[in-house]
Amino acid sequence: MPGQLNYLNYQPHPPTNHLKEDRGSHWSLRQSVHCLMLAILCISGISCGKLGFGDKDKTKDDPSEKPTIPVEVAILGLGPIESVLKASSNLEAESEVNVLARTSNRVKGLFVEEGSQVKAGDLLLQLDDDIQTIQVSKAKNQVLESREEYERQKSLHAQNLISDQVFSQSKFQLQQLELNLQDAERELGYTQIHAPIHGKITQRMVKVGDQVSAGQDLFTVIDFDSIVARLYVTEKALSKIQKNQMVRIESTAFPGKVFSGYVARIAPVVESKSGMIKVTVGFQDVGPLLPGMYVDGSIITSSKPDALLLPKKGILYDGEQRFIFRVKVNNEVERVLLTAGLEDAENVEPISFLKKGDQIVIAGQTGLKDGSRVQLPGDADENQNQEIPVTLPQTSDSESSRD
Repeated sequence: MPGQLNYLNYQPHPPTNHLKEDRGSHWSLRQSVHCLMLAILCISGISCGKLGFGDKDKTKDDPSEKPTIPVEVAILGLGPIESVLKASSNLEAESEVNVLARTSNRVKGLFVEEGSQVKAGDLLLQLDDDIQTIQVSKAKNQVLESREEYERQKSLHAQNLISDQVFSQSKFQLQQLELNLQDAERELGYTQIHAPIHGKITQRMVKVGDQVSAGQDLFTVIDFDSIVARLYVTEKALSKIQKNQMVRIESTAFPGKVFSGYVARIAPVVESKSGMIKVTVGFQDVGPLLPGMYVDGSIITSSKPDALLLPKKGILYDGEQRFIFRVKVNNEVERVLLTAGLEDAENVEPISFLKKGDQIVIAGQTGLKDGSRVQLPGDADENQNQEIPVTLPQTSDSESSRD
């Protein structure tokens, strides 16, 4: 019947497979996620291989991939160098005189003070001379009388009016009185104190009015041009020292100033107790140096104006051998034994295996070995700046459509 549902002929539609389709879609999504995770793991593995274990195997075959050690270098060049022997001493004056009183009397006058520059023969001090002056006058009168008597006796002896004995006594008496006059004049001269040498008064021990005795110290005079430094060097250094070699003298009293001296004398003997040799250093111009000053001396035994110079801070020691590390073109280092010529406080003159322009490691060389690779100041760190390429796996069109 139209408009009525025919329940007898009604057949339900077969159930649709919605659950099956939903399960298939869910399975495709899970597969895509798994593929993506697998791709990420692969990328991570590749990156680890690039950055880690892969390099370890690669450095065995490729020297350029060796780990680099940062160092500092110096480029060898030419310059002056000196070999010196160092020693210290107190300055002393070889010409130093203590002026003594030669007679006893009171100080009448002083003509110099400490620091006065004097010449040999200058009058320094006057003692009372009244007694000595009287004795000289008396001796002169006696000589005059005796000389007149001698002349008279001489005339009589020529006329054979007196004997030879009388004439000889007159002559002897005159000679004796002349000697007495010389003694009196000498004593009078002792009342005046004169400078014995050219120099400077460094000490005055008396003042006007003091009573002095024979042999008492009055002044000290020093010739500053005679100042020397007596340096003591080892017996081993004797063969290096020669007369007239230049010596540099320095004193803490004049910081930064260097005084020029020379080897004046070399002692002919070695001191048995110390085993040292005395070297006397003289000065052409002593300048402001004073006796007693403590000085450091450097005897220049040899020098070169244009020697190859290697800084001492680049030297390493292996027992008694000395060596350095030289940087090659590929930034690898090689160990080079050092044979040295002249040496000073900072540099050594290498006399073999090295040349001008060579780069020598002067810092960071302690852990180096022959063939080590180094990084010089200013060089880029290759390992830090290297970019590692990563290739992502491609996704298929079907998988893309599923997503």
